[in-house]
Amino acid sequence: MLYLVPSPIGNLGDITYRAVEILKQADVILCEDTRTSQVLLNHYQIHKPLTPYHQHNEHKILPHLIEQLAAGKTFALITDAGTPGISDPGFLLVRECNRNKIKVECLPGATAFVPALINSGLPANSFVFEGFIPIKKGRQTMMKKLALEEHTIILYESPHRLVKTLKELATYLGPDRQAAVCRELTKFFEETNINSLCALAAHYEKHPPKGEIVIVVGPPDGIPIPQPEEEI
Repeated sequence: MLYLVPSPIGNLGDITYRAVEILKQADVILCEDTRTSQVLLNHYQIHKPLTPYHQHNEHKILPHLIEQLAAGKTFALITDAGTPGISDPGFLLVRECNRNKIKVECLPGATAFVPALINSGLPANSFVFEGFIPIKKGRQTMMKKLALEEHTIILYESPHRLVKTLKELATYLGPDRQAAVCRELTKFFEETNINSLCALAAHYEKHPPKGEIVIVVGPPDGIPIPQPEEEI
């Protein structure tokens, strides 16, 4: 069978006891980057064969992995950080396992957008997760789509594209739209900066950011926020 095992997004302590046990029991651990994963595995004294599995080789090795799984092997899939399949490799393998009646189990655990959403203080009752905005082709189309969205929006972004993205969001969604930039979650320099899109763009233009980044954009003004129903 195949286990999808969430890995810490920063702090190595953010992994479940069950995840460690599954990694110790697996026949093979599939890793997005074996060098990155080795740090985590060494920390928990996990010594298992590692196989690279990433966006550049997943199509090529997929038939071999399915063959091994069908023969009775147990694989655990981990990525550099977070839950496999969330803006990381995993979807193709899971889909092919389902087609071949191979059991798949995703363990609960770390993913960056949940703490970012909660830390932002923006409405969390209903939201959309869009992952990374296209770098070139489809970028303008995506921005126009986001401009029509009435719920809280969650995006991933790299530090060197953050200012550009904030400026474009301000253009399409409005400069005063409230947002949060969450950086280096669970790490020593964790930061959540809450302000308007325009102000955030100006801030990070003067203070270039480093590290992993999640952008949370609140809903447009005038959109009512549903209140929880009172218990009877």
